[in-house]
Amino acid sequence: MAIFSKLLTKTDIKKRLSFPTRCLESLPCFGRGHAVDFHVMDECGQLWTFRCTIRKKKNPKPVISKDWSKFVSRKNLDVGDMITFSKLENIVGCAFYKIEVKKPVKLFGVNVDLEISDGEALEILKVASSHGSLMDRSNAILQQEQQQQSLNPKDWIAVDSQNAWDLLHEERSLMTRITTSCADLDDILGGGISCKQVTEIGGVPGIGKTQLGIQLAVNVQMPSYCGGLGGKAIYIDTEGSFMGERAQEIAEAYVEDISEYNRFLHKDLQACQGEIQGKDVLQNIYFFRICSYTEQIALINYLEEFISDHKDVKIVIIDSVAFHFRQGFEDMSLRTRILGEMALKLVKLAKMCNLAVVLLNQVTTRYMEGSFQLSFSLGDNWSRCCTNRIILYWNGNERYAYIDKSPYLRSAAAPYSVTSRGIRNSASHCKRSKLV
Repeated sequence: MAIFSKLLTKTDIKKRLSFPTRCLESLPCFGRGHAVDFHVMDECGQLWTFRCTIRKKKNPKPVISKDWSKFVSRKNLDVGDMITFSKLENIVGCAFYKIEVKKPVKLFGVNVDLEISDGEALEILKVASSHGSLMDRSNAILQQEQQQQSLNPKDWIAVDSQNAWDLLHEERSLMTRITTSCADLDDILGGGISCKQVTEIGGVPGIGKTQLGIQLAVNVQMPSYCGGLGGKAIYIDTEGSFMGERAQEIAEAYVEDISEYNRFLHKDLQACQGEIQGKDVLQNIYFFRICSYTEQIALINYLEEFISDHKDVKIVIIDSVAFHFRQGFEDMSLRTRILGEMALKLVKLAKMCNLAVVLLNQVTTRYMEGSFQLSFSLGDNWSRCCTNRIILYWNGNERYAYIDKSPYLRSAAAPYSVTSRGIRNSASHCKRSKLV
């Protein structure tokens, strides 16, 4: 299997390593001549492998000894070190004869430590290395892809083909929703936030985006006998707006609601998987604090593996998705590519794992059609990647949620309120209902 696809010149490799990149592994390739493999990751989180075939002009003998650990220590190169072209050239101690580069592959074994500093997200290598060689895992994926490509195309058609009725039945059977605890909002959403879809929620500061995100992280744990999913949540905080005390208040209110529901149905609490406590609710929320866009990229790459180990996760909430991408990017085309790749991974994650992805976003003002209007951050290209888009806004002193985009829901607005117990029906709407 040919894994190295392109030969690069010395000038090409300088361009590839024009910025400092982090060395993942550096392994000697015995039986491959005088070669060394350097596994590095670029700033977009992609894994590259540089195979350097080394030859001294006057000494054709191998310059890499089999005692690789001594060679590395002598050259002061360790896994995780920052490496540039000049340093790479100094390490091998001779001229490059040729350099082969492997195509970028998906990074496996990614993890984020909440205590790492800005720009240090690439130290996820330390975790990845504990799961075996990155190249071994990449080669396994390549072998799997080759096996799939060797299948007869007719076999693929027989497996994947289905009629529209079967597709509709499958969607309805798998389409589950997470309640928002606001009946009016659930009504316009068809029952709540849908799984297998990416929903973007945006609004001005103070409108209740974080409150709604915490409410969804709690409500996803509603047991099946109450019409819930009985799952867990991943909450990714990029702004530092997540408050543990506020989450505890919402969790305790949720426990009271479940207890009241059980009493209404004359059910014994002990028979319903034991008595639920606020502590149990908070323990079912996996929290990640993200401090830079590199950490955010690394965590998005890691989510699929994390969820495969925690199959009860039914919702992923990012608060907010745009915070680290609104500034600090001189190359806007690079930002667009990174955001596009991140969006595709989130869409794939929602469909493959049958979970809901909720992206809380900030808004800005844009002059359109003779007036200033609210617009989501990150531009129109990003908004196209989301299945549903909900705008939160003020109408006088009342909060409203408006469905701005959805392939199957009609555009509609519903009032809601933020109370000490979380997201609830609007107080004024409740008064009108009683009068009617």
